[in-house]
Amino acid sequence: MTSPDALPELDEDAVEAEIRKIGVDLAAAFPAPSRNPLRALDARAMELASSDRELRAALFRFVDVVPACRSLDDLARHLAGFLGELPEVTAPVAAAMRISHTKPGRAALGAAAASGVRHMAHRFIVGENPAAALGVLAQLWRRGVASSVDLLGEATVTQAEADRYAGRCTEALEQLATAARAWPSRPVLEADASGPLPRANVSVKVSALTPLLRPDAPELGQRDAEARLAPLLRHARAHGAHIHIDMESLDSREAVLELVLKLLSAEEFSDGPSVGLVLQAYLRDSPDQLTQVLSWATESRRTPPLQVRLVKGAYWDHELVQSRQHGWPVPVFEDKPDCDRNFEALTRRLLAARPAVRVAIASHNLRSVSHAIAVNRLLGGEDRELELQVLRGLGDELQDALAARRFRVRTYCPVGDLVAGMAYLVRRLLENTSNESFLHEQAIGTPLEQLLRAP
Repeated sequence: MTSPDALPELDEDAVEAEIRKIGVDLAAAFPAPSRNPLRALDARAMELASSDRELRAALFRFVDVVPACRSLDDLARHLAGFLGELPEVTAPVAAAMRISHTKPGRAALGAAAASGVRHMAHRFIVGENPAAALGVLAQLWRRGVASSVDLLGEATVTQAEADRYAGRCTEALEQLATAARAWPSRPVLEADASGPLPRANVSVKVSALTPLLRPDAPELGQRDAEARLAPLLRHARAHGAHIHIDMESLDSREAVLELVLKLLSAEEFSDGPSVGLVLQAYLRDSPDQLTQVLSWATESRRTPPLQVRLVKGAYWDHELVQSRQHGWPVPVFEDKPDCDRNFEALTRRLLAARPAVRVAIASHNLRSVSHAIAVNRLLGGEDRELELQVLRGLGDELQDALAARRFRVRTYCPVGDLVAGMAYLVRRLLENTSNESFLHEQAIGTPLEQLLRAP
């Protein structure tokens, strides 16, 4: 094992050659857009939303208010109001504006808008509750894809809400662990070099476990969250399940990380359950955070090892706006290539740190995924020692390509109702339609050589 601050030395030409070989192989498994009407339709929608910032903002504002609308007429009025603020409108938008002036027209527009939002929500959200999602999760497993269930819900504001969220997590652990026992054997998904991997996997937000998590008084929020998180860890251990702690906005990150490492350092949890946390590569100080995590993992030698899920990050807009409003230094990389380079450097450090940690690389970027596989192989690791993760609704084709090649792939599956899921849905739409998004570039037909080029 290398030191937490070391980067493995590799022949860069060999790395790039392996990346290209892997990327070409994976891309060959993607369906052609002409044979996939839904993908072609999504590509056109992504291109439209990406090319017009004002339209993109208006549509996302509309999605955000949909749960508060009480009728089709109400939906149509809100949509027309947002579109009416645009400085220029396309022919389809102008047609929608014209029919919004009559009651029958508003009914038709409202119905179309409601159908569109439901379509988007169902693409990303697998069920209203864990029981409703079990069929999808079982189907994924049979296709060679593991899952992590995320119970949608943003930060809580009352103790009662935090109790309800903890109760939902407890129920999800029980239901998933019970149902998963009947799933067929999938050796690739059930073990790595460090030992068995739980079939049931639930992602938890600490900000939803307490209404008291504040950057100016972190200890109070930590104590309150611990009172709900510790029982969840006990429950997961009893059911042989995995709990993954999601990281959210920067203002809660340090308190969450400190709480998780403190709990896992306790003798009670030294031998289970399986637990993971998230590292966000878009943060400029993520290398320092990784040093902290690897130092703890090396010293604790916990079994099973802590899993680190490396992501780019989903709160870029929030962090950028907040820092500019307060005159703070911007904590995120503002240029995508800088973030991508950091992601690759962190990937190398994580892979070199095994077996102190388990590694999960979460990305839809073909270059980032191919890089992780290439580095793992060139470091002498077997493919089964690396987990690759995607988001439901965004990484489906990559997921299937990886599973077909017997990589261990896990899909992050949100569960919850439309109201709870709106903030999540808007973040996913922002990611999907960003002008610099890999998914956008892929959808509009950017050449493979360019998609696999080093950042």
